[in-house]
Amino acid sequence: MTNWQNNRIQSAIDGMNPMVMAHLPGGIAVYGDTQFLPGYSVLLPNRQVASLNELTLAESTAFLQSMRILGDAILQATGCERINYDILGNTDQFLHAHVFPRYITESPTRRVKPVWLYSPDHWYDDQYHYDTDRDGPLRQAITQILNR
Repeated sequence: MTNWQNNRIQSAIDGMNPMVMAHLPGGIAVYGDTQFLPGYSVLLPNRQVASLNELTLAESTAFLQSMRILGDAILQATGCERINYDILGNTDQFLHAHVFPRYITESPTRRVKPVWLYSPDHWYDDQYHYDTDRDGPLRQAITQILNR
């Protein structure tokens, strides 16, 4: 059995990615591995590609619309101040869109900067890894909104 994290897209397509929340027209909404910003989620494409430019125009339009739908669901479920969207592909060589809720409770100096400037402990410390008991209810709320 392979680790679902080795190929997040294929494992989501195959029903083996436990972080999947919903299948949307343009992609697959998954809950983030780290939750220092509660509700952080990722949109994966419906097929394996390296970048947005490898999708057809119709596919990329559907992907971006689905990214917005995911952002709207996170906004509604969390009551956050705003949503940040980020498609990079610099480290992981597959298309994926990060959807970050931003909160008024973040420090003012952090809130106005990209999420990537949070210290590495926010990304790797066990206290921020997904925890079913702590993060499950919010994940379920986002999933319910997406599946309406």
